[in-house]
Amino acid sequence: MSGAATDARDAGRRVDEVLDRLAAGGDREACAAAEELVRVLMDFYGAGLARIVERLGVERLGGLLDDELVASLLALHDLHPEDVHTRIARALDSVRDPVSLAGFDEVTGVLRLRSAPGGGCGCGSAGDAVPQGVEDALACFAPEVTAVELEPAGAPLPLLQIGTRPQAPARAR
Repeated sequence: MSGAATDARDAGRRVDEVLDRLAAGGDREACAAAEELVRVLMDFYGAGLARIVERLGVERLGGLLDDELVASLLALHDLHPEDVHTRIARALDSVRDPVSLAGFDEVTGVLRLRSAPGGGCGCGSAGDAVPQGVEDALACFAPEVTAVELEPAGAPLPLLQIGTRPQAPARAR
């Protein structure tokens, strides 16, 4: 994970901590003013980023879409030119953890992944825990993902149930 992406997440956590401290202090007006300030700054920087994207043109963004910080800012401000499925694939491609896509529910934001059989370093597994690298990459590239469910590698795939057609009664000749 790049330092810039980590720094951006740390900055977001610090903003949340400051807002939480203000809320815990009991001064509702100060808390509301701080939250409004964060919203105004987000709108301001989002408008600037939108203008940059507009002037550059989507086709010239190219390699910037691989950058975790740029991708997360574009997604945060709904400016990312790639759809969510492409960004999920980009996130999964960027990590070393052996997982594959099992499905994504756009309504709930739940992403289902399948762990690769015999993957990893051979040093044991955290069971059904989603690797931190996968969660970090998804947070950068596809913030629409609200939860990740990991299916074990040996999980049976749903089978397509095929039945026989009912036989028509024999016709008398």
